[in-house]
Amino acid sequence: MSATPASQSRFQRARTELRGLMVLATPIIIAQLANTAMGFVDTVMAGRVGPRDLAAVALGNSIWIPVFLLMTGILLATTPKVAQRFGAGEHASIGALVRQALWLALVVGGCAAMLLWNAEIILHKMNVEPDLIGPAMGYLRAVACGFPAVALYHVLRCFSDGLGLTRPSMILGLCGLVLNIPLNYIFIYGKFGLPAMGGVGCGWATGLVMGFMLLGMLTWVKIAKAYRDSQLFSQFDWPQWAVIKRLVSIGLPIGIAVFAESSIFAVIALLIGGLGSKVVAGHQIALNFSSIVFMIPYSLGMAATVRVGQALGRGHPRDARFAAGVSMATALAYACLSCTLILLFREPIVGIYTDNAEVIALAASLIVYAALFQLSDAVQVTAAGALRGYQDTRVTMLLTLFAYWGIGLPIGYALGLTDWLGEPSGPRGLWQGLVVGLTCAAIMLGYRVSTSARKRIKSSTIGE
Repeated sequence: MSATPASQSRFQRARTELRGLMVLATPIIIAQLANTAMGFVDTVMAGRVGPRDLAAVALGNSIWIPVFLLMTGILLATTPKVAQRFGAGEHASIGALVRQALWLALVVGGCAAMLLWNAEIILHKMNVEPDLIGPAMGYLRAVACGFPAVALYHVLRCFSDGLGLTRPSMILGLCGLVLNIPLNYIFIYGKFGLPAMGGVGCGWATGLVMGFMLLGMLTWVKIAKAYRDSQLFSQFDWPQWAVIKRLVSIGLPIGIAVFAESSIFAVIALLIGGLGSKVVAGHQIALNFSSIVFMIPYSLGMAATVRVGQALGRGHPRDARFAAGVSMATALAYACLSCTLILLFREPIVGIYTDNAEVIALAASLIVYAALFQLSDAVQVTAAGALRGYQDTRVTMLLTLFAYWGIGLPIGYALGLTDWLGEPSGPRGLWQGLVVGLTCAAIMLGYRVSTSARKRIKSSTIGE
């Protein structure tokens, strides 16, 4: 039976939207995987020095990465703002907006750097062994030196993404990964007359890579013709607090939501810390692998922000709704594939990380839950990306906080560490709570996308 013209038209439209989504998302995916690989390289190279250096880097990562996500989440407000102006053809106004976002980046990056520089009190509160506090703080302070630079880089990346130009971040991310390896070697082992710094050297390498990526993006934006209409460098502007306040009103909820999602995994790690090193190792393996797999739907969500924002800027709210739907459907299709593959190959996957039979058995059981929450996690992260395109971030934050901290964590705690709902099941119960929380987030955010889309369509119809 042949398809009707209407169905053919809808199929063609979906295929066109999918192509546009993947053109944006593929470089973002590669860039995110490169960033993740840098953390992996730091861990491996520090581990070769000794367990003390590895522990210092791991402790430092547990502090600076959530702060980094909060900072970059705030600055993500730049992307939908740029995308809507680009879609509306208001190219000349984009430069003025980005200049204000750069001022915001200086403030946020500086505050984040100061927080890391004075993070010793956090290490004491975590009851970290005294001999680890020194190297962990050395690592954190080295990374902190790169935070203002990476904040500025992130604004320029959001500017580029909002224009639909995602390739620069991919190329610079890959260059940063390549540069990170020799810099680690130089600082860790003390080459070219430098002292051997051990794990602390990973921090200096990371900070320098952050500065390199800023210089690379500045050069790219300055030279490439695609950015000239935005007139970013046409003049100098002092801070305009009304504009910065609007950026913060959109970006702060994004940052809090991203921070809430990342920090809940850290809380779970602390909750199971008393159950033994093998339990913690199994949890970390399952978490690390699921974090890598998560990069693809996360990148699709970033691309959805651009597609939705540009469609709204063109005055086409129905196209924005369609773009949101295609991005969520694409992420769900990917999640079905990744879930299936993880379930089929869970033991060989765990075997990459360890050869300890007990750890393999536990991690393989936990990775089942990691596979299952791929479905809900993919939907919720792309729905959140679409909602950023609508600049609907405050309700998104509240729904995310409620799903993770009001539903997922209490249920996981009750199942895993108490007898309130039966025999405590340890880390399995905590992961089951994660599945429940992510599923609730997916349902609520999916519904929120639907209502936000209907409101925009209705308001545009009234305006006509």
